[in-house]
Amino acid sequence: MKASTHRIAIPSILEVGKGNINNIGNLIKKAMFQKVSIYFGEGIEELFGDSISHSLKDANIEIAKIETITDINFEKISIKAFEISNDVEALIGVGGGKAIDGVKYMSFLKKLPFISIPTSTSNDGFSSPGASLLVDGKRMSLPAKTPYGIIIDIDVIKGAPEKFIFSGIGDLVSNITALYDWKFEEENGKTIIDDFATMISKKAVNSFVRTEFKTIKDDLFLKELVDSLTLNGISMEIAGNSSPASGSEHLISHALDKFLEVPQLHGIQVGISTYIMSKAQNHRFERISKILKETGFFDYVKTLKMRKEDFKKAIDMAPSIKPNRYTYIHVEENRILAKKFIDEDEILNSILI
Repeated sequence: MKASTHRIAIPSILEVGKGNINNIGNLIKKAMFQKVSIYFGEGIEELFGDSISHSLKDANIEIAKIETITDINFEKISIKAFEISNDVEALIGVGGGKAIDGVKYMSFLKKLPFISIPTSTSNDGFSSPGASLLVDGKRMSLPAKTPYGIIIDIDVIKGAPEKFIFSGIGDLVSNITALYDWKFEEENGKTIIDDFATMISKKAVNSFVRTEFKTIKDDLFLKELVDSLTLNGISMEIAGNSSPASGSEHLISHALDKFLEVPQLHGIQVGISTYIMSKAQNHRFERISKILKETGFFDYVKTLKMRKEDFKKAIDMAPSIKPNRYTYIHVEENRILAKKFIDEDEILNSILI
């Protein structure tokens, strides 16, 4: 196991603010793209298609193609990538996680710059170097690359259903348990952690959980959430893997994805799993509990009627998701402990059935 230095890619364009959706052309003009293709998530073109098209035309940027991503099947996305004409200089993805992941992978295959324009912040996928696609009908994380540009309109994020904000909160607080897992792996001689990636991941979550807010739709709260999720993407790029923002709690969520007929949003599953694992790690569960309680995350989860038995099954499956890792959940006594919390913890008893 050797430590190595490495070069990292960070976004050349990073714009987070109000009203950005009407100003896309000006915001990407400095990159001097002359011809782009735009891909929307389902139902998104009707909302923002005209204003994005007009702003690109006003900036003298030609639009080669406008398309809606309806299917994130690996084969279909790969075929779509190689249908892109060679004079296209950049791809723009506008929408939720699916559209962003699909277009990110297409840009990776075609070696084209990718502009990420998320319309909700359900997880850190809009800024991360990986893409979650369907392989044989199951979600799978594939290597891609960090977006060339990230443009976020706070007003658009605010207008998305609250469940996406809760999902983003769940995905972000998981940095706390993920970093503890990563340190645990290093202490057991299984990996070498990257101190700089650790620092960025830690700063991202700590800055967010200390933000004061009246509601989760406060501008400052949403900006902190977006900025912190963006930093998550950078921390993973630095590490060369997802460890600074993904540990045992993510493995539980990935396990749920494998057997649940209809999984919940990624960040919702991850948020609950983070609380479970923080108890098993005996690490900062008061802080995690406080933010999930005060934002209304737990209240929302209660409406979903998620099952204790599913989480227990996922805990047992979790180590097999990434057998090459060695997180808290890879140790049997910690799995026993986590399942015990599901039965005995007051909060888990009130939100799971």
